[in-house]
Amino acid sequence: MPELSDLPDSARPRILIAGGGTGGHIIPALAVACELTARHGAEVLFVGTARGMESRLVPAAGFLLELIKVGPLNQVSLMTKLRTLFGLPLSLLACARLIREFKADAVFGVGGYASGPAMGAAILRGIPTMAFEPNAVPGMANRLVGKRVQAAAVNFPPAAKWFRNAEVTGIPVRPEFFSIAPSDPGASPHLLIFGGSQGARIFNTLMPPLAPALLEAVPGLTLLHQAGARHAGITREAYAASGADPARWRVEAFLDNMADQFAAAHLVMARSGASTVAELAAAGKPALLIPFAAAADDHQRSNAEVMVQAGAATMIEERQLAAQPDLLLETLLALLSKPQTLRSMAERARSQARPGAAERIADTLISLIRK
Repeated sequence: MPELSDLPDSARPRILIAGGGTGGHIIPALAVACELTARHGAEVLFVGTARGMESRLVPAAGFLLELIKVGPLNQVSLMTKLRTLFGLPLSLLACARLIREFKADAVFGVGGYASGPAMGAAILRGIPTMAFEPNAVPGMANRLVGKRVQAAAVNFPPAAKWFRNAEVTGIPVRPEFFSIAPSDPGASPHLLIFGGSQGARIFNTLMPPLAPALLEAVPGLTLLHQAGARHAGITREAYAASGADPARWRVEAFLDNMADQFAAAHLVMARSGASTVAELAAAGKPALLIPFAAAADDHQRSNAEVMVQAGAATMIEERQLAAQPDLLLETLLALLSKPQTLRSMAERARSQARPGAAERIADTLISLIRK
């Protein structure tokens, strides 16, 4: 049997992966791309936009990326919608040209601006298509094509109704998250405050003033706060001004070794983007989730609700924080003062994990081509 590297180019499956925008879309897509190349010898081409995270992450991962021009349709002004709709035929033509020139055997849409035109072009050309939806409520691109794709991979069961032949695969997560051991019940409690790659302004604003009271009430507690590059300095100054013991808190702009940071945490306070929720489940970490209120289709709240219903997380909505100034401190104290509750939440979080997602998605794409 020949090695994958020995296969002629004509025998290699050719997969075009379209979409991106946020890490919740593009990071799982990269995991699938790695599976496609490593296990199936596939040729992979990404299609995205210059405004999305794919413009940085895809080339850094060693994959080819083609950029198209396409604008947003959801939660934008009428003028922006009209501009996007007017340019849509050109976006479809650009994607059709890329599909033809790349000789794509299948198209994998991961949501985001570029996903809609690429999936639409593939459907019109009769190319096998598969959609990926990380959120409990699909984005507009996936809602538009969901009933016309040959297969779909979803993270949350409620999203399956939007697609044909949907399978609940979960979100591809790096293997190291699944190997995280349960927290040591005898260790001093540690709170990880994670606002995503850009940080969360509401976290940066609310946490420093309540840090002294939180640290005083929970013996031995330490805090690690990821604030984002633009706001790390201001957030660090706010903690210092609060009078909180500087030996018990730390503010960082970025956290590259997230698996290690999750491993050290007894509780994670975070947004509820799809990738974050999937990593919490894989790591078996209890969480206080505060959904981003302006997320498209309010999908972060839907993501958080799934974890809350499983008993793996507590949720506070932004509007509640505005109406009840003491709610955040009260909730954190209630969670951190009950180690047994945190252990129970951790077990339930891990029950929501779905290992092997990247492998299953890659295998399904290959099976579509073979059919």
